Amino acid sequence: MLPQHLKQIRVLMLNDKDNLERTLFRLEQGFELQFRLGPSLQGRRVIVHTNYPLEGQRFNRNNFRVLAWNYPSGREDDSDKFCSLELQIAGSYQYYFGYAGVERLGGGYIVVDPVLRVGADNHVLPLDCITIQTYLSKCLGFLDDWPDRLEVAKESGYNMIHFTPLQTLGESRSCYSLADQLTFNPDFSKEGQKWSWEDVGALVEKLRTEWNMLCITDVVYNHTAANSVWIKEHPECGYNLLNSPHLRPAWVLDRALWHLTTEVAEGRYKDKGLPADITDESHLNAIRGVFWQDVVPRIKLWEFFQVKVELAVEQFRVQLQKDQSKSGGKKGLSIIQDPQYRRYGNTVDMDSALETFVPHSSSPHHIEECCGWLRQRLNELNDEQKHIVHQHQEQAVNCVVGNVVYERLADHGPKLGPVSRRHPLVTRYFTYPYEDMTLEEEMQLLDQPDKMQHFLAHNGWVMDDDPLRNFAEPGSNVYLRRELVCWGDSVKLRYGNGPEDCPYLWEHMKTYTEITAKHFHGVRLDNCHSTPLHVAESMLGVARGVCPNLYVVAELFTGSEELDNIFVTKLGITSLIREAMSAHDSHEEGRLVYRYGGEPVGAFVQPSLRPLVPSIAHAMFLDVTHDNECPIQLRSVLDSLPSSAIVSMACCATGSTRGYDELVPHQISVVKEERLYPKWNPAAAPSSTGEVGPQTGIIAGKRALNKLHQELAAQGFVQVYVDQVDADIVAITRHCPSTHQSVVTVSRTAFWKPQTHQYDSNVAPMFIPGQIEEIILEARTVERNAGTYKEDAKYINGMLEYTVEIKEHIPVKITVVKLSGVTSKGRSEFVQEIHFQKLTPGSVISFRVSLDPKAQKLVGVLRYYLSQFSPKYKRGSVPDENPPPALQKPLAQLMSKLTLADMNILLFRCESEEQEDGGGSYSIPGWESLKYAGLQGLMSVLANIRSSNDLGHPLCANLREGDWLSDYVFKRLINRDGPLSQVGQWLGAMFDYLKHIPRYLVPCYFDAILVSTYTTALDSTFKLMSGFVQNGSSFVRHLALGSVQMCGAGRFPALPPISEKLSDVPFRLSAITGKKEQCCVSMAAGLPHFSAGIFRCWGRDTFIALRGLMLITGRHAEARNIILAFAGTLRHGLIPNLLGEGRCARYNCRDAVWWWLQCIQDYTNHVPDGQQILRCPVTRMYPTDDCEPCGPGEVEQPLHDVIQEALQRHLEGISFRERDAGPKIDMHMRDEGFTVEAKVDHATGFVMGGNRFNCGTWMDKMGESDRARNKGMPATPRSGVTETTGQVVKNGTASVSLFVFSCQQGMIQPR
Repeated sequence: MLPQHLKQIRVLMLNDKDNLERTLFRLEQGFELQFRLGPSLQGRRVIVHTNYPLEGQRFNRNNFRVLAWNYPSGREDDSDKFCSLELQIAGSYQYYFGYAGVERLGGGYIVVDPVLRVGADNHVLPLDCITIQTYLSKCLGFLDDWPDRLEVAKESGYNMIHFTPLQTLGESRSCYSLADQLTFNPDFSKEGQKWSWEDVGALVEKLRTEWNMLCITDVVYNHTAANSVWIKEHPECGYNLLNSPHLRPAWVLDRALWHLTTEVAEGRYKDKGLPADITDESHLNAIRGVFWQDVVPRIKLWEFFQVKVELAVEQFRVQLQKDQSKSGGKKGLSIIQDPQYRRYGNTVDMDSALETFVPHSSSPHHIEECCGWLRQRLNELNDEQKHIVHQHQEQAVNCVVGNVVYERLADHGPKLGPVSRRHPLVTRYFTYPYEDMTLEEEMQLLDQPDKMQHFLAHNGWVMDDDPLRNFAEPGSNVYLRRELVCWGDSVKLRYGNGPEDCPYLWEHMKTYTEITAKHFHGVRLDNCHSTPLHVAESMLGVARGVCPNLYVVAELFTGSEELDNIFVTKLGITSLIREAMSAHDSHEEGRLVYRYGGEPVGAFVQPSLRPLVPSIAHAMFLDVTHDNECPIQLRSVLDSLPSSAIVSMACCATGSTRGYDELVPHQISVVKEERLYPKWNPAAAPSSTGEVGPQTGIIAGKRALNKLHQELAAQGFVQVYVDQVDADIVAITRHCPSTHQSVVTVSRTAFWKPQTHQYDSNVAPMFIPGQIEEIILEARTVERNAGTYKEDAKYINGMLEYTVEIKEHIPVKITVVKLSGVTSKGRSEFVQEIHFQKLTPGSVISFRVSLDPKAQKLVGVLRYYLSQFSPKYKRGSVPDENPPPALQKPLAQLMSKLTLADMNILLFRCESEEQEDGGGSYSIPGWESLKYAGLQGLMSVLANIRSSNDLGHPLCANLREGDWLSDYVFKRLINRDGPLSQVGQWLGAMFDYLKHIPRYLVPCYFDAILVSTYTTALDSTFKLMSGFVQNGSSFVRHLALGSVQMCGAGRFPALPPISEKLSDVPFRLSAITGKKEQCCVSMAAGLPHFSAGIFRCWGRDTFIALRGLMLITGRHAEARNIILAFAGTLRHGLIPNLLGEGRCARYNCRDAVWWWLQCIQDYTNHVPDGQQILRCPVTRMYPTDDCEPCGPGEVEQPLHDVIQEALQRHLEGISFRERDAGPKIDMHMRDEGFTVEAKVDHATGFVMGGNRFNCGTWMDKMGESDRARNKGMPATPRSGVTETTGQVVKNGTASVSLFVFSCQQGMIQPR
């Protein structure tokens, strides 16, 4: 197990109604996943369930267990508690959470990637290292010839082979139409031989251990070959007319279209303008005419959806004659569809009919009248049904014509030629295992169940259909509307809801899955988007039971990433197939590279413990897939190499299809192709068709590109930058964030054929940032005199007339690229200008680039200093031979000397606080000012930038453009006295390295320095606080930071001086007078508006917060100083509301004194020997109510005397008018409001006072609006009792207790 500081931990916050079933969370084995409670679930007894199995147990998708909560602080605290999973098993796992009485509040899935291993030593093959090549298995020949043909993949640099299914094929010979899923195709055995699955498994294992290659194959769950023996014996496994009678109308239409095919082929419709050879638009119109004139009237499909009117009316008549009492039905008539879909088999809900059509009496006349109403309504409903069917038929004929256009007229279609039985007008939708009859005779078969069960629906796909809907189930009209792009050689399988619905099919496919998983390392889910999810879930569960680290690949055509995620999350798909051929130009191809993997160059270093964020599915990015058109047909032969290079630079799995590298100029059909792949021979002649070698096609170039792809993934080149140089040239950079080496591959694509497109012969120079170490490869597609391509009859051969010129690992001096030397774009931006001499269309060149030597060394030194905070920086670090003085001491040692008041400056200080010192918060151009001048202002912004690698943020732009921000951070500290200056010097020395590295790296290293400084500061901060904070939860510690945030000492003292007789009062030299002055910490009433000057300190706010911010956090001396400072300002028996440094105090607050007394009580109870505060001297600023302010030390009293005075004055009654009453101190208050009164109600003990024009307690908002007529009127007048809450009663009780204690200690003499 990894050490805790290296272990990757992801945290998933649970919040109410977070249903994340369509969100993909990918994790790796060895990761820990922690579930924690979000704000909406704090305080609830949440229970988390998962089906991830306990160690040693087999996975059962429906077996959920409850996860136990862990409490790191040893106490039940919702903020820190978590339950976790140690992820060691690949697959898809579900979680959900709720609490007592509510089973599910939310949930989702996690996908754990498999660990793939190759070689005799079982070393790991990372997913991003994969380079896969697809083989049509039927083109491999006999099994003992396979190694010679598969060696092409090995020698071309691939490390994974994808085999199309190896099972016995159906009569169509399609690679995906399997006649028997359990038998190894006998075509692979010579006469007298019989190879088995065990022989295949032995070959696969040999490839893994000796060739370092893995093998995967397809699993086809959605259909079987129409000629499968077992489907004939078990027709219930398909959709037939017996178990799926809703398909009966579609079957009738299908048979009618087949008969139309035979009649068109025989020339019967030639006189109607529809010949067998369909060649133009008039023939398409003729198809429509024949369909409506001959086919539709003949089959009368609407009858399957209508009711027999007279029969229904007669049943209704009988019911009326029998009983006319209330039927209990609902008004409104509707037709009930016959579940067997017989002609005129639909019925009427008689209860509703009786409720809807009620005769005036039971007389025959009225009954007959009522029957007439029903008859009329039923005829209307039948017409509606006929209209609906007519719409279905309109769509059907449109689809038929569209199919004819593609198959017979379109340039990109197969051009099937004349209509015949072999090439019918349209593909049949159903099997028909009997001799042809007339259409009328075939209709009679609908009444013969033994025949109906063998009319099985073919499979296919539906354009733009909902992939979560099964188009063969009831409710779908796909077959009737002819919307299915049909595979006429395959029968769609009907699984039902579970094994109980079709036991044979489930067992058969389970065995098929076990065979596949036993012998292969992974599977490709064929036709995944149409495979029922519950079937694929179950079968993959079986497969993972056999092969736990099963690699699962799929190609989805949902058209939506959200829908893709449903399949990926539920099935645990490892990689989704993506194709470069989907790009219409080089710009789009480059965008796909950026989209499918990797971080941006200069990305932030992410912590090992961080939130679990949604991701996109891991990509298997192929230059072309085996079932799509050949790129040479759609682009040009010259584009094969550069597009391969673009794909190879993607930070994900990549691959191709056999034939692409050999420049086969046509699609290798999965149905029609029967030729063999050539074998490998390193000495193969260019003209050879049965053998290929390094000179064949682009094989030499692909080998170099595949090796480069694997090297980049293995060595951590995880950052990607795509530069569209011009319309045809794409430059892709892969960057290693630890060594800061880069590989730049420049590809000149050739999407357009040179014969028809004029490519620019002038290529603009490029500027490569850094220093070019070597040319990894130079390759270009060239013509040669080796003959002209001619399709071979036996072997799948490619174009002879093209090959690749390639050079690898070329010294910079002898390259065909002209270097113009190193230039500088700025102080730390060193670039190398290059001029291409032969970058012709079809060319590729790759550079290995490092930083310039000085920058490389300084980055290494910077990483060396950062490695004291995280081992992630050790790779690429270089010890500093001459460390600057500021960096010779560890930062933690410097931080340990700071006080919490220093931490307030280092971490916080809002704009107005910083302005008091002559500065201000940093303003980011084009954005906004930071909320704090200290580190927290940056950390709050960087937290969001870092998690999403938002390098386009204005803050990142500001860092790249100059050193202003880094200078600001350290210079605001370096001019201060003592330890803060040393921390500033340390930051300045670290930031100095940023000035000598490429600017694109500055944001990530600036963040790394700040994170290191911030976390060290927090550690030191908590060490200065109480054990309650140090041992508390993260929630407690975060709350405790409020003490640092709100409490500090500004440039000007906010508190009046306290007695100099106290020994531990902090002092400093005044920046203004140069004299010694007190610098006690004060508490801001609020940020940012009540944080500086005379408005910083308020009595009520201070003493409401003092217990939590100071006493609980262990800041006892600072709490004492604040209590004594306010005590010195006691006047009229009251503590000031607005302190105003004592000299501008306002005594218009009746409750502050009671909060002050409560804090004294809390101090005596919480602080060791806390009663001594009662004896502390208080420097009285106003020893009498009407005197001028006294100087420090002129009049001093012990605190207990001040307490007695406050209590006694209340008992005697307080009444005075505020000094300077009027607009000078309150521009809104009415004159009466400046009179302050407070006294004790002797009957109740409550303190009373005030009038309706002032607001002397905590709800003190004064009205300000003339228009609203509330100016001078308190929003909530508090005349009368000071407080009606229990808190003030408690405060009063505390004061009495304090008074009694003081008397007992002889501090106060009762009067």
